[in-house]
Amino acid sequence: MEAVLFVGIQGAGKSTFFKERFFNTHVRINLDMLKTRYRENVLLSACILARQPFVVDNTNVLAKERARFIEPAREAGFRVVGYFFAPDLKGSIGRNSKRKAAIPVQGVVGTYKRLEPPSRGEGFDLLYRVRLTPRNEYVIEEHEEEPRL
Repeated sequence: MEAVLFVGIQGAGKSTFFKERFFNTHVRINLDMLKTRYRENVLLSACILARQPFVVDNTNVLAKERARFIEPAREAGFRVVGYFFAPDLKGSIGRNSKRKAAIPVQGVVGTYKRLEPPSRGEGFDLLYRVRLTPRNEYVIEEHEEEPRL
């Protein structure tokens, strides 16, 4: 059983990454699609009860947002894997502008400013860093946490 959390600003490539890597194996939990936290919680609970692998495809930029998914998944015995989409503000704004339902630029910038990089100490069993190349190819590496000063 696997719980996957994406962490990254709008336009970082999270949903496309889900479609390419997890579409056939994991249920997608996405607030944009579900519209309310109630529906999000119902689907999360169903996945946990059914022991169904899932991906939380939200920005999840704050540790407290991620904890809402990590804690119940760990309690149920899920392996928790994080994918941190390395912030590329300019690239994300460009990709976001091409969406049907684009987020205003100031919203993307605001999310970028609030971003708290994830750490293994939050409860991740594995944590990866994802970068998009100029050709929109994904490069996945083990996430090296920034040293705390």
